Amino acid sequence: MPTIALPDQVVPDTPLAERPLVPKPRAASKGNRRNLRAGLPFDRVALLLQGGGALGAYQAGVYEALAETGLHPDWVLGISIGAINAAIIAGNAPERRVDKLRGFWEEISAPAMGFHAQVGLFEGSKAARVYANQVNAAMVVCAGVPSFFRLRIPNPWFHPPGTIEATSYYNTRWLKATLERFVDFDRVNANPKETRLSLGAVNVRSGNLVYFDNMTQVIGPEHVMAIGSLPPGFPATQIEGEFYWDGGLVSNTPLQWVLESSPQKDTLAFQIDLWSARGELPRNLIEAELRQKEIRFSSRTRAATDQFKQKQMVSRTLAKHLEKLPRELRQTPEVEMLAQHANEKVYNIIQLIYHAKNYEGCSKDYEFSRRTMEEHWKSGYTDAVRTLRHPEALQRPEGADGVFTFDLAKQDRGAAA
Repeated sequence: MPTIALPDQVVPDTPLAERPLVPKPRAASKGNRRNLRAGLPFDRVALLLQGGGALGAYQAGVYEALAETGLHPDWVLGISIGAINAAIIAGNAPERRVDKLRGFWEEISAPAMGFHAQVGLFEGSKAARVYANQVNAAMVVCAGVPSFFRLRIPNPWFHPPGTIEATSYYNTRWLKATLERFVDFDRVNANPKETRLSLGAVNVRSGNLVYFDNMTQVIGPEHVMAIGSLPPGFPATQIEGEFYWDGGLVSNTPLQWVLESSPQKDTLAFQIDLWSARGELPRNLIEAELRQKEIRFSSRTRAATDQFKQKQMVSRTLAKHLEKLPRELRQTPEVEMLAQHANEKVYNIIQLIYHAKNYEGCSKDYEFSRRTMEEHWKSGYTDAVRTLRHPEALQRPEGADGVFTFDLAKQDRGAAA
């Protein structure tokens, strides 16, 4: 049983048992639902999904809100659990995606031992919620997650060195069949220009981050499994003679792949992060473990965005000055080399970051209970709806660098100030 921490928590007043499984489209809004994609001043919409295990239901909630307003992405990118969500989105028709996401998350949030720990009469108790979450996480450690992974028996230490069984505590072979039920891989590969899919993994031998991309190769369930092969929990996945681990070991956010891939286009990017880089000073060992996990898996996305803004400023300035050069100078090798780094494209980067509740603790990425899944989904849906109420999030940027970033948390802090 894990150690029970009792930090200050805020528990919702309304019992989750009284709430719907996941947010359904509001009946009153169906007739007045806006199609935000129509007239959008961008050439493409990109959806970037970070890794974070059980926190991934937040991304599904975000997608539901985007789908309600017609903001279906042309390009979906994912790491770890984000890769599974991305594959479900790319592998289904737009009108079926939310239902498929819901089906997947309902399946993997079913109790592996036949029950989930409940707070019962202690609904308002902070300590009871901490206890229930940690008991549910402990059951995942012992029994795994239905249709996803199970504890390896016998233990990996009893398998011969050099075998795949000796390298992980869990067996993920059930995930392949699950992916094939929820993802139409024929659709993924049939028309990548309609919905591009990019999944980040790390080559175990070289240590390099690589992207499986349906624009350049055929994507199958093994590619999605490779993206989520986080050691030592899960074994590496073999693809064409090479072994791959979870791309989050190198970078847990696929932002750079969007910003550097060709061809460059005016892009509206929704960056859905499951780990917040900002946090409080830890007060005990459990909080210290959580804080280091948040820092490691947030992958410095804000710093990467700031660096890109500086780079894009240089690219746009360079493009404007190259246009003023005489034709004979433009044809020199030096100027042709510079022209490869010049563009006048614009980017809106809309950041939605899951902010964990105080009672979740360091096991929040493997606490797969149904109640917690419902909370994560609802939180993502609500954050996306609130974000889309800000018209500036969807407007073409006018700054000199051609990059606009929108962070709902920053916006709320500014309004409060």
